Amino acid sequence: MTTTPPLATGAPPVAPDLVTPAPQRLIRRRSRDGAPSRLRALDGLRLLAALMVAAYHYGGRGGEIAGAWGDSPSHQFPTLAPLFAYGCLGVQIFFVISGFVICLSGWGRTLRAFVASRISRLYPAYWAAILLVTAVFALPFVAYKALAPSEVLTNLTMLQQPLGVHRVLGVCWTLWAEMRFYALFALCVVLPGATRGRVVLFCAGWTLAAALAQAAHQPLLDVVLMPEYAPFFIGGIGLYLLHRYGPRDPVAWAIVLVSWLIGQHYAVAGLWHAASVHAFSYRSTAGIIAVVTLGFVLVGAVALGALRWADWRWLTVAGALTYPFYLVHEHLGWVVVRALHRTLGVPSALTLVLTTGLMLLLAWVLYRCVERPLTPRLKRALDPRR
Repeated sequence: MTTTPPLATGAPPVAPDLVTPAPQRLIRRRSRDGAPSRLRALDGLRLLAALMVAAYHYGGRGGEIAGAWGDSPSHQFPTLAPLFAYGCLGVQIFFVISGFVICLSGWGRTLRAFVASRISRLYPAYWAAILLVTAVFALPFVAYKALAPSEVLTNLTMLQQPLGVHRVLGVCWTLWAEMRFYALFALCVVLPGATRGRVVLFCAGWTLAAALAQAAHQPLLDVVLMPEYAPFFIGGIGLYLLHRYGPRDPVAWAIVLVSWLIGQHYAVAGLWHAASVHAFSYRSTAGIIAVVTLGFVLVGAVALGALRWADWRWLTVAGALTYPFYLVHEHLGWVVVRALHRTLGVPSALTLVLTTGLMLLLAWVLYRCVERPLTPRLKRALDPRR
């Protein structure tokens, strides 16, 4: 199975508890029963980022998807393919959102409760996606080869990348980045207890350490400190501080600004290349910076309450579908595109719409049949005191 290098695939949309905390000073919207209301606009942003990634995987890159179409996606979508190529930046937007919601959900929790929350949210849908993709790829009429049983079993740990094992899901490299972020945040913030000062120190320390790791060229430091992804997580944390303490916090603004400046640098360095007839797509520097900036601005709009009007209930469902959709859309999308376009002769545009719709439907099934029943049970098993 082909693998996709970092900064060129979709990001894991992790779905923590997107609920305004009790001490929140800026946005304290309450439902009729007095409980904090959900930040539904953030759910919508997560789905938007996931659809960006799907557009990239279906029409903004080469590789296996070209085999599914029977031709380069740039020929299938000559107008849209150059725009779809920017969809990979949904990864960076996901990481900003993750920094925001992990700081939100980890504030005031014990280490055990935090770990139980993360494991119970990540693993049930992930296990189901691993088994489902493996089973589909093992079918005799499917053109893609399944991994060996030992590799599939190793993938169930979510540690296949550091162990050097092939990935069942190409997108799961971002889950490895998320897990490292969770570990850093848990040890430095959750374990001693979240306070504003401790979170600010964590952001400053990680920013400096990541820059030093980049300069040191030490693989171990790169693995632990993730210089190319750290500014997006840190920027999301800074935006949460603005959400919690209000827009008159110059330190929080400084965290966000420095993170954006460093983040756009890494995005350009990882995704820009000179125009070439041999390259599938070309992304301009201005376009990359614009998409990264848009991600920060949209999450910032949620943080500062500018999107509080987007309080539609369907956005909660959209947020719930994002993670399972992210997990299954790429590889199973290859199978669906090939079946619809090459076998049944469905036009390209309709194939794109139908494939995305079917993956969303499958995500809804995984949410209702896997996540909803298993997540609370796993959480109670890991943290019985709750």
